[in-house]
Amino acid sequence: MNSAGKESRHLSVHIDRTADDVYAYASDPVNLPAWARGLGGSIKKIDGQWVAESSPMGRVVVTFVPRNELGVLDHDVTLPSGETTYNPVRVVSDGTGSEVVFTLRRQPQMSDADFERDAGMVAADLNRLRELMESA
Repeated sequence: MNSAGKESRHLSVHIDRTADDVYAYASDPVNLPAWARGLGGSIKKIDGQWVAESSPMGRVVVTFVPRNELGVLDHDVTLPSGETTYNPVRVVSDGTGSEVVFTLRRQPQMSDADFERDAGMVAADLNRLRELMESA
């Protein structure tokens, strides 16, 4: 059964660093190319917007919620078509470490294979974030 548009998957990773450390790093758009490769290999601020020029999706604009003390890293990704995808992300304390939780939402018209591919890409990004944070 294809439940396009009505399915969410929570992908998470435990990181052996404090939530404050992880949030400080992950909330800085300059660091995105190092761990969020789904958004491309470079990002820069153009006319007040964070733009990933080399994204696999083309030129995309990434807009984060304002920095906050709650670990909320929610962001919108606006595609070249003008379509915007909302991505809920949280960094929460987990003992002496933290957990990063990304809610992947199935987009309308997305096939099962595309949803699984996106889930794999998000999981890889989260694991890359863990590796970077734990090796620092």
